[in-house]
Amino acid sequence: MSNAEARSSSLPSRRDILALGAGAFVVAMLPLLRRRDRLVRRTVPVMGTLGEFAVLHHDRRFAHGALDAAAAELVRVERMLTRFSDTSDVGRVNRHAAREAVVVSEETARVIEAGLEWAVATGGAFDPSVGAIVELWDVTHRHEPPPERAVRRLAGRGFYRSVDLGRVRGGVAVRLSDPEVRIDLGGIAVGYGVDRAVQVLRDWGIRRGLVNVGGDIYAMGASEDGDPWRIGVRSADDPAKLVGDVALEDAAVTTSGDYFQYFEYGGRRYHHLMDPASAAPAQAPWHSVTVRADGCMTADAAATAAFVLGDRAAEVLPKAGGNVRIVSVI
Repeated sequence: MSNAEARSSSLPSRRDILALGAGAFVVAMLPLLRRRDRLVRRTVPVMGTLGEFAVLHHDRRFAHGALDAAAAELVRVERMLTRFSDTSDVGRVNRHAAREAVVVSEETARVIEAGLEWAVATGGAFDPSVGAIVELWDVTHRHEPPPERAVRRLAGRGFYRSVDLGRVRGGVAVRLSDPEVRIDLGGIAVGYGVDRAVQVLRDWGIRRGLVNVGGDIYAMGASEDGDPWRIGVRSADDPAKLVGDVALEDAAVTTSGDYFQYFEYGGRRYHHLMDPASAAPAQAPWHSVTVRADGCMTADAAATAAFVLGDRAAEVLPKAGGNVRIVSVI
């Protein structure tokens, strides 16, 4: 792990929840605590946050084996998609793809392609290639905005249009036609990791449970009492309070908010959710937006896009597919 990745991993993400107790959601778990239930839980540090599992199964030893496999899958996805490693697929693309085509795994190509599809569908509100803007603002370490001229230089560049995917020597390769493009899959990779972990659990025969990576949540099947899982949405002003809940069964939910990673300067909050059009923190009409979708990768990208789109989100997101629905704004 690089120093940058180590620093990132020590900081709570925009979706840190449950064990950290400071994020957007809290899962109503009380029905699972009855003596007759065989609830197996696991918490692992992964993808710069905490990955948490809660599964129901009659054989605890078997369940632990499934959780081992799911946790290992999250680690594999992180190593493949992180931008903080020079040897990951994304790291190699950012280092070399402006000069030559870089062969990546089929999986990495699918995630990048999904991000590019979201970029097209949202008119660039979601862009998986704005790493240069993210690095410029670096809100977890900055105490004041970067120089205005540096921000203007990156604004409205439509970086996603400079990312090309193609076949080379039987594999998939990425080429960047703009040397300032930096792939950053932070708005979609965690959701993909959750989807992969869920698939591993299903391959092991697990049918009911929750997978939560820093607040990107997928609910498998029904809860112990046969009803959908209830996911509480925390208040942006007081994380100890809930402002509502979402019923989930074989579906995903996630949020994007401005109150996890930010700095304040001149009486204004500068958060980490960047608007590619301005190359600056998005000026949203809300502090957080919560999105439900069929899959977690879709919910992840949709929540990021919704925050940037603001009032246009309700019109734009349904056209992107994945049964996306905004369920809460704060």
